Amino acid sequence: MRQLGYCLLAIACGTAAAQSRKPVTDEEVRKVHQSMILIDTHNDVAMKTVRGMDFGQRATRGQTDLPRMKEGGVGGLFFAIFVSPSCVEKQQCVQRAIDMIDSVRYDVVGRYPNDFMLALTADDVEAAHRQGKIAALMGIEGGHSIQDDLRVLRTFYQLGARYMTLTHANTNNWADSSGDLNNDKVQHHNGLTDFGKQVVAEMNRLGMLVDVSHVSDKTFWDALETSKAPIFASHSSCRALCDVPRDMTDEMIQALAKKGGLININFAPGFLTARKDPPASVEDVVAHIDHVVKLAGIDAVGIGSDFDGIDSVPVGLEDNSKYMNLTRALLEKGYTAGQIRKIYGGNMLRLMRQAEETARKLQAAR
Repeated sequence: MRQLGYCLLAIACGTAAAQSRKPVTDEEVRKVHQSMILIDTHNDVAMKTVRGMDFGQRATRGQTDLPRMKEGGVGGLFFAIFVSPSCVEKQQCVQRAIDMIDSVRYDVVGRYPNDFMLALTADDVEAAHRQGKIAALMGIEGGHSIQDDLRVLRTFYQLGARYMTLTHANTNNWADSSGDLNNDKVQHHNGLTDFGKQVVAEMNRLGMLVDVSHVSDKTFWDALETSKAPIFASHSSCRALCDVPRDMTDEMIQALAKKGGLININFAPGFLTARKDPPASVEDVVAHIDHVVKLAGIDAVGIGSDFDGIDSVPVGLEDNSKYMNLTRALLEKGYTAGQIRKIYGGNMLRLMRQAEETARKLQAAR
């Protein structure tokens, strides 16, 4: 009923909302957009570069390549090191992750050094921006990738991974997934196991961000309680606006924010709206951002597109070249340049610095 209410409200108020938009000029949009470091916290294009895609050439399919990133003013990109759950049975998770990490380092950064810089810290992201380069970052998607071995986790960190999504759609040996809960309604571990809590603790010690996109609700609460650094969702949206298990409840968003974490809004239409007609649009992305801001404050939200990992895209945000449309929509909604700066990258840089500082303290205390 709550979801229906939101949809009816959106339909009933659509014309009024359009009339109440703040007028914004093209020049204002361009000036504000170019003043940002836009960091997308989750993009799956490494699944293509590892198969031989030339990232420097404009692609005819998908949403991401260097030309369109430049057009869209993207300043930092977390390449998802996605390891399919199908690799688990064959014990191929580690090799697959290493192949993808190598693809980011060699096929993207190594092949286009004038355009990309490998970033391992928040300071690196800002240094890349000062040099006119895009910061290339990496996050491991799926805790099964470490094959239940903390030594592998440490190796991934040493190779450049700066976050790990605790699960993917599959429950692994130490954490429950929202995907499994959605399919069979069975909690395998009731959240994090003891080893799962050890994984979170080691991530804190390393300075690797704990990502709770894809996890079950109980795993979220366990991770929030266990982690000594703020945690985040790299590519999730708001369950109050679209009632699917992959999205986060208001209570979860508020608890996340209270501990300094943030939710990065996913652009997948199925996580943005339950409407069948019309399709999802840039306005739906703004609605999710706005919902988080009203619920938990401007410091609690960011952008995690899931581009090249989604089957369809919102109208107005079809690929990486279209981000100026989001800037315009946020300005029209009344957001200031300073607020958009936080949404687009400031909040993520702050989160990274908090994880780095937590790691320094934990390592000093050993």
